[in-house]
Amino acid sequence: MLKLSNEALLEAYERTEEIRVEPAFIELLKEEIQRRGI
Repeated sequence: MLKLSNEALLEAYERTEEIRVEPAFIELLKEEIQRRGI
């Protein structure tokens, strides 16, 4: 996972609804959010 701040990680996850991204990328974002506890 890229070195993103918590804020950037959440913003990236929120924008997955606006843009088309691979489901696997969304899963990576979810896992990282859970790992960080945010």
